[in-house]
Amino acid sequence: MSDPSAGQRLLLVTGLSGAGKSTVLKVLEDLGWEVVDNLPLALLQALIDAPAQQSGANRPIAVGIDSRSRGFQPAQLVKRIKDLREDGGRDIQTLFLDCAGAELERRFSETRRRHPMAEDRPAADGIARERELMEPLRRWAEQVIDTTNYSSNDLQQEIRQRFGDAGKDEPVLNVMSFGFARGLPRNADLVFDMRYLRNPHWDPKLKPGTGLDADVAAYVIADPAYEDSVSQIETLILTLLPRYRAEGKSYVTVAFGCTGGRHRSVHVASRVAQTLRQSGYEPTLTHRNLDSAPQDGLEGRPPPASPAGAGKA
Repeated sequence: MSDPSAGQRLLLVTGLSGAGKSTVLKVLEDLGWEVVDNLPLALLQALIDAPAQQSGANRPIAVGIDSRSRGFQPAQLVKRIKDLREDGGRDIQTLFLDCAGAELERRFSETRRRHPMAEDRPAADGIARERELMEPLRRWAEQVIDTTNYSSNDLQQEIRQRFGDAGKDEPVLNVMSFGFARGLPRNADLVFDMRYLRNPHWDPKLKPGTGLDADVAAYVIADPAYEDSVSQIETLILTLLPRYRAEGKSYVTVAFGCTGGRHRSVHVASRVAQTLRQSGYEPTLTHRNLDSAPQDGLEGRPPPASPAGAGKA
């Protein structure tokens, strides 16, 4: 007799305390997953078998497991996952949520929560202990999301892109713009640097605007290097996407950066997203730093002034 639960999708959601596990599980529940948090490891097999035996349903299951879970031992958990994969061909994946220590300290301080592994000590001590404990799971996980620079909304969007009802034949695409001065996006697969294009920030009329404005876009487009270089980038992306699909990659993030993330990268990301739509893809377009205030100190040196009278008819 065949196992009715064979082939059922199971996602283990784990990672560092404060990295966003609760947010991830809530989004997965909204997406129709059956969600269980802090499940004792000994009950994992029973949870997998029960839904199919009781109702024949084949809903995907998300299980939240971390250092607070009863009987939690990373090495044993990895072994249990291997056994479940070999026994019945179940589709089991692990999602690990990581985050920089300084950001985790800020989050615990902001929420006034105690770290679960440092009840009577500074949060930094618990974070260090937990990171060491969780390292085997981080190495094992098929998917890792670093939430250091993520807001709650950013993380929700990331989870919807990865685990929503996207078609299986095409990778889920996210095209984004960002500012190098405000940090690299940690989960980007392809990063293109647009700082070789002339910078609208140093034009007083264009500085308050963004790459979504027609006059700013026209300024960027007028750069002699613009059309040839951006066209080649589009060709490269369209060449790579079928290869990613053939390799089974389920999501691809393409990031375009400029200094502040408000002008050049915004325009180019918008153009590339439109090109992908015209080519049959359905990318999500996000502008990470679009609402950031323009700051001269982030933009480096202004271009040299033209000699007096230059450019006049």
